[in-house]
Amino acid sequence: MRILPAAAVFLAAIPSQFVHAQMDRSGTMAGRSTVYAPNGVVASSQPLATGAGLAVLQRGGNAIDAAVTTAAMLNVVEPMMTGVGGDMFAIIWLADEQRMVGLNASGRAGALMTREKLVDRGHESMPRSGAETITVPGALAGWQTLLNAYGTISLADALEPAIQMAEHGFPASPVIVDFWEGAQEMLSRDEGARATFLIDGERAPSAGEWFSNPDFARTLRLIAEGGPDVLYRGELGEAIVQRVAELGGFLTMDDLRSHRVDWVEPISVPYRGYRLHELPPNGQGIAALEMLRLLEPFDLKALGHNSTAYLHHLIEAKKLAYADLEHFVGDPGNMRVTPDDLLSDAFIDARRALLDPERAIERADPGTAITASETTYFTVADRHGNMVSFINSIASAFGSGVVVPGTGFALQNRGVGFSLDPDRANAVAPGRRPFHTIIPAFVTKTAADGREEPWLSYGVMGGAMQPQGHVQVLINLVDFGMDLQQAFDAARFNHLAGNRVAIESVVPLEVRQELEAMGHVLADPVGVFFGGGQAIMRLERGWAAASEPRMDGMAAGH
Repeated sequence: MRILPAAAVFLAAIPSQFVHAQMDRSGTMAGRSTVYAPNGVVASSQPLATGAGLAVLQRGGNAIDAAVTTAAMLNVVEPMMTGVGGDMFAIIWLADEQRMVGLNASGRAGALMTREKLVDRGHESMPRSGAETITVPGALAGWQTLLNAYGTISLADALEPAIQMAEHGFPASPVIVDFWEGAQEMLSRDEGARATFLIDGERAPSAGEWFSNPDFARTLRLIAEGGPDVLYRGELGEAIVQRVAELGGFLTMDDLRSHRVDWVEPISVPYRGYRLHELPPNGQGIAALEMLRLLEPFDLKALGHNSTAYLHHLIEAKKLAYADLEHFVGDPGNMRVTPDDLLSDAFIDARRALLDPERAIERADPGTAITASETTYFTVADRHGNMVSFINSIASAFGSGVVVPGTGFALQNRGVGFSLDPDRANAVAPGRRPFHTIIPAFVTKTAADGREEPWLSYGVMGGAMQPQGHVQVLINLVDFGMDLQQAFDAARFNHLAGNRVAIESVVPLEVRQELEAMGHVLADPVGVFFGGGQAIMRLERGWAAASEPRMDGMAAGH
């Protein structure tokens, strides 16, 4: 009798339809399952942050409480991505009120940040790091604003898990370590960054190596005791302003004192019975909306998922939307057109007419100032039906690379979102909000009576990848009927500049060759970031959640 391998015996005992369901992973990047939960759920890019937020829900807190707790924990365990030194945005579905609200907590350029001063210093474009790129950190004020408006716990309570983690330490996780190692040289140039984030002042931690940040624990305790005023009016802010000035930056205490958080109305477009909501400028969410509008008349399902024709249409729509993004979008007070103008039928029809189904068209590079960002996106839902789509960032990895000695956190380099071209909507000027790459998203489902019902809270991190990711994930769900995790696992493209596009390696060689024949220039996907996302979907009863296979993240519920 022939002896079968153990794996074959095991598979033979499993019903064939189950084996097929588990093994049908062609064209995907991973094999996770969607997480289902009856009461509440958190999906973030780091398991320790997911756990902190979930514990808040289990203790009776709501989604807003859990979101702020998760954001603070991410500042500890993903310090190169996020934190009180950066900015944040959120879209919140309020179950009791059956409505959506948006929050823009991004900071502004300092009063001393002028184009003339930067040009006089020899800059031909915005610097990429250092004190000259530091803008007002807005996230902390945003955290407090959310808790004041809709939370049930204090800021001190929300910060406590992060304080404990910073004080006692944690083992660093692999994807985070990769980002950390890539920033070693920059960190070594700054006294505070070197002392805070490099082991023995020399290197990033290894995967699994213990890391603690007692300076940041002390900073969070100061904030827990004195509130955001510690940063915007008190000793922490004074230390920041003094250090930034020593290094040639542009912040003043008046800049911190005048920081304000804005409640904003999300903008949206319909798509096949659903509606995608993004925050209005100064962010790039409008690019995702324009892409959807450009693509809606096409039968994408008939083209075939990640087929040559399908990828071509999406890539070309991205080029058109980002060309508009580059030229028209910035601080809304400096924009010459409105979001409604860019999403109008006449404008979209004219842009769509440029989409050649047979040939890649050359488009202007969207520019280095809007193509790179290190960010944390996460989402939370609670037993009441509240949903939070939340994104927090310090721009590049470790932001400006500046850590005020003794504070334990990096200050953002969000000034990279400005342009030195005075004719651009994102032209640098004192008190102006820079162009932002970080964008939370939300999708509602249109009911028979025309009401919009909450359906999906999601986001995809990664600079200019974000609108591209929003569109690809949503099309996976709506047009191709994928389940939530499959929609994130599916292979993606990332259009880079001009005709250069990177496509994940599981897309067949034949498709790649056909795209090249159409004029696309395929970049090596190694080293290209294809996004990191999370999502929560509202079910008829309970929740479904997914976390990005390209990151360390985790979705968990109760």
